Amino acid sequence: MTAAAAVAAQSGTGPTGLWVFLVVLGGWMVTLCLHEFAHAVVALACGDTSVRARGYLTLNPLRYTNATYSFVIPLILLAVGGIPLPGGAVLVEPHRFRKVWYATLVSLAGPLTNALAGVVLAAASAGLASPLGAALQFLALLQFVTAVLNLLPVPGFDGFGALEPYLAPATKARIAPIRPWAPLLLFVVLFSVPQVSGVLFDAGAWLLSAAGGSQYLAAVGQSLFRFWA
Repeated sequence: MTAAAAVAAQSGTGPTGLWVFLVVLGGWMVTLCLHEFAHAVVALACGDTSVRARGYLTLNPLRYTNATYSFVIPLILLAVGGIPLPGGAVLVEPHRFRKVWYATLVSLAGPLTNALAGVVLAAASAGLASPLGAALQFLALLQFVTAVLNLLPVPGFDGFGALEPYLAPATKARIAPIRPWAPLLLFVVLFSVPQVSGVLFDAGAWLLSAAGGSQYLAAVGQSLFRFWA
């Protein structure tokens, strides 16, 4: 479906906004899979063989920890609110890692994969002045935004996971009660305070330009993506 929508978007015929919507949503699903797959592959390389037993070494979204939280909810929120929220990471067993700092590598693997996807998408579609090019530039922007978002040192996000191995036990104990609520609180702030989400998108736009992408085409893609608005 995504490939067919991409062909239709490139031709510029029919309901262009719908084609862009399907391209971005389909592409976002693929990059969500790549994000989770990256966590699993790096965890395996660092000594956690449990990811193989759990079936994480695949791009099948149904094999991850919770398909609803990892994929369905982020896709819905992207479609409704336009904010690329991260999905739930794969379940790993840090005690299997051969070195403490391997946990940092595993946490960073996901957002770095998003950043790499953003670079590839931005470069591949930089000269494509068409609805498809706009869709891919917007998708590239979303990759950079979600990479920045994931790197925030908030419990439940990859940025916190990268720092957690070095925190004192007492600090972890103090954080534990708020850990389940921290992501929800951040999501509420993102959706209710435009200035906060604006900072994230400004950072993503800067990275898009640095990667050779077009902020103008990304803005066109964002407008077409929300064709019903």
